[in-house]
Amino acid sequence: DDIKLKTCTACRSARYCSVKCQKDHRPKHKKECKKRAAELRDELLFKQPESSHLGDCPICCLPLSFEGKYSTMMACCSKIICNGCVCANQMRDVEGNLLQYKCPFCRHAPPKSQEESDMQMMKRAQANDPFATLQIGIRRNEEGNYEGAFQNYTKAAESGNAASHYFLSCLYLEGKFVEMDEKKEVYHLEEAAIGGHPFARHDLGCREAENGNYERTTRHLIIAASLGYELSMEMLKANHARGYVSKEDFAVALRAHQAALDATKSPQRETAEKWEKEWK
Repeated sequence: DDIKLKTCTACRSARYCSVKCQKDHRPKHKKECKKRAAELRDELLFKQPESSHLGDCPICCLPLSFEGKYSTMMACCSKIICNGCVCANQMRDVEGNLLQYKCPFCRHAPPKSQEESDMQMMKRAQANDPFATLQIGIRRNEEGNYEGAFQNYTKAAESGNAASHYFLSCLYLEGKFVEMDEKKEVYHLEEAAIGGHPFARHDLGCREAENGNYERTTRHLIIAASLGYELSMEMLKANHARGYVSKEDFAVALRAHQAALDATKSPQRETAEKWEKEWK
């Protein structure tokens, strides 16, 4: 009664009184363990995320569009804020006769130069801010410093940043700094997809299609489309025409896709988009 049983970390179903007991049972348990572990992984993988990897705007609390042109990343606090709130904040500052525009979230003055912006971003990364660390990784990748990119992506991914997992999958796909490794590529794609990254989810759907697993393809694409990803919705439409997607699944995806797009809209965001078009 005093013995604390050890649970198999893979399948979470079998329990053992000792390491020796677990090793002795391994030959009999291995096949069932692998099957149950795969089932548990799929349960996690195909669970619809509550939101995309970007989450909500911290000001208006509406879902952020994963199209970068509709939001702004603030170097001072590493927060991604929708352009609607950025625009509304600028209007308030002007009406309040403030001489200097301030961040809508932390209320600090924006950096006056790219150098100052880089210093603020580095400071946030040193404070273990996963999004700032991701941005440093992206810059290192653009510079061709793939070792630096890998190190920063890995650090951010360890903090649960879904986008970092996606970029790590790209490094393993292309063999930049690391050896090309399909198993690790798929692992990081799955981790990104679980975190709500629609591009990673779509890529997984495409991989399953290449392998002829159209049922799994459909499940991935429906989840990505339900997050508002247009390319996944288009692929579902094409697969529906080919007979790979049922009428019912296509209708569910279409409604969820439109709902996701509608959720990102607001009068403030529409005003910001209108102003941006006028300025161009």
